[in-house]
Amino acid sequence: MARISDMIRERLGECSPAERKVARALLASYPAAGLETVARLAERAGVSAPTVLRFAGRLGFGGFPELQDALRAELGERDASPATLYEATGYGSRDSSSAELLQRAGRAFGDSVAQTFADMPPGDLQAAIDLLADPSRRILITGGRFSGLLGHYLALHLIQMRGNVCPLPEAKVERTAVLAGTGRKDVLVVLDYRRYEPESLELARYVRDRGARVVLLTDPWLSPIASIADVVLPGHVGAPSPYDSLVPTLAVIETVVAGVLTALGPAGHDHLRRNEEVARAAGLYG
Repeated sequence: MARISDMIRERLGECSPAERKVARALLASYPAAGLETVARLAERAGVSAPTVLRFAGRLGFGGFPELQDALRAELGERDASPATLYEATGYGSRDSSSAELLQRAGRAFGDSVAQTFADMPPGDLQAAIDLLADPSRRILITGGRFSGLLGHYLALHLIQMRGNVCPLPEAKVERTAVLAGTGRKDVLVVLDYRRYEPESLELARYVRDRGARVVLLTDPWLSPIASIADVVLPGHVGAPSPYDSLVPTLAVIETVVAGVLTALGPAGHDHLRRNEEVARAAGLYG
């Protein structure tokens, strides 16, 4: 079944003005707002209870309880771990050759990347590029246990193209020093994937409260950070194993890198060239 958040975005144009208020209220605190009572969601949206019921019907559900059941099923997927996926998919019982594994992996990775790009609104991608290419802004980058590696990968590319890019240090004292001056000219890029990390949400809230912008890379179920992020770039995670794949995320990052370099124009090229000259002069290539 399609994710409820995707269904809402796809059908937003069909909704009445009052139903759009319900949609925005649900997306702003997704999925928690949809698990409240009809009356509470109506209060959040500033509409009547019948409007909430009509909105559920607009999405194709037989009633509000049916919508909530679908949201609860999504929550189960959001909390899935490699161990539970291993058991649920019967992965341990598979007996395939390396040739079959290659075919399965090719399909899984290819489909995930293709679906990620097909589902991503160009406007959201452009918004991320515009923020990261703005030379007046400081770029802060962080991620989770595994996704942090791709955050560092993004930082290494941006550092070559422009100034004022800072991967957030792991050490608390160093991280505190970097965050101490957070303000309206900062952009936090955060990578957060299912079994989302509470520390990342607290960090995003902190910088957001100080006027910084937040760019989130996440999975199809959407990190809780999505409710406060300025830009959300979700990626599919289909893989040939019980581990979620970050291959689509890497493809999104490299697409963003291409867009930022184009947006920077000659200034980006000059920065690249100067970095290479310094590296050669200092004997850092080899």
